[in-house]
Amino acid sequence: MTESGQPNLKHPHHPHDKGYKQLLSNKKIFLELIKTFVQEDWVNEIEEDGLLLVDKSFVLEDFSEKEADVVYRLRTKEKDVIFYVLLELQSTVDFLMPFRLLQYMVQIWRETYNNTQKEERDRKDFRLPAIVPAVLYNGKNNWTAKMNFREMLSDYQIFGGRVLDFNYILFDVNRYKDEQLYEMANLIASVFVLDQTMNHKELIRRLRKLIMVLRKLTQDEFRQIMIWLKNVIKPRMPVHLHKEVDRIMEEANQLEVEFMIMNLEVTLDEMQQQAKKEGIKEGIKEGIKEGIKEGIKEGELKKALETARAALKEGISVDVICKITALDKEIVQKIKNELH
Repeated sequence: MTESGQPNLKHPHHPHDKGYKQLLSNKKIFLELIKTFVQEDWVNEIEEDGLLLVDKSFVLEDFSEKEADVVYRLRTKEKDVIFYVLLELQSTVDFLMPFRLLQYMVQIWRETYNNTQKEERDRKDFRLPAIVPAVLYNGKNNWTAKMNFREMLSDYQIFGGRVLDFNYILFDVNRYKDEQLYEMANLIASVFVLDQTMNHKELIRRLRKLIMVLRKLTQDEFRQIMIWLKNVIKPRMPVHLHKEVDRIMEEANQLEVEFMIMNLEVTLDEMQQQAKKEGIKEGIKEGIKEGIKEGIKEGELKKALETARAALKEGISVDVICKITALDKEIVQKIKNELH
């Protein structure tokens, strides 16, 4: 949110968003996502040839430019029906999601209206395209944003069907069971399996379990999943290992999947060992710092005790010495007793 309380639509993209956007900009993979996880009749009407990626940004009412993550224009195979699927990518819960989706939907409708000849708009049978909003979420926490737009409206229950409403599809990556995803044995399910954990040992284990699926992918599909994996792994690794990850992914192929996994495992192990070394170094540094601090404290205490003894010998009162040295009165009194 901005200071004025308005939604901040220029949110920074998570590395996963970049990876998914690259992946889902491929028509075949996007269609696979829809047909694998959306069990609705209209999905069966879509074919790859009827998909058109809308690669543009929408300028919203507050004049800020925000790029909708993935927008496809679709034409069904049986009817001359055009509609849109608008897909937002999220790594964190956004409680304003229904409102954000509405803004994009209105912009698509406005553009359709403005790009239609007036004579056609004035016809009785003129229709705006249907828009199916969807969210792909890969955060660890449960998705707790409202699923229906009207639930964002105050006292919406009073007005029944008079208020605007829609709900969106949610692809909740971490809520799919891994065994269910393994059984689907396709590219998008494999991506979800790998995205459910970024612990590097578990990632390698899951890659090995997916070897047969990876071998069956087309060359283009295999390349796409390697690009996605690279986009997700690299931001988590030290810069000096980035070139090695690039090399492993660029040289990978279906026939030598095990070799790719082995190389990736070695690189990830090197990263972990480096992290341990850095942790040990930091621990040593902190230990030295604490030792120095303790040494200073001991030196300061020794000096204060010597000052107290000298002052008592000069006949200065206990209370004054306490103020000068910051020693407790009991300690100064004990020194005084020892001197007599």
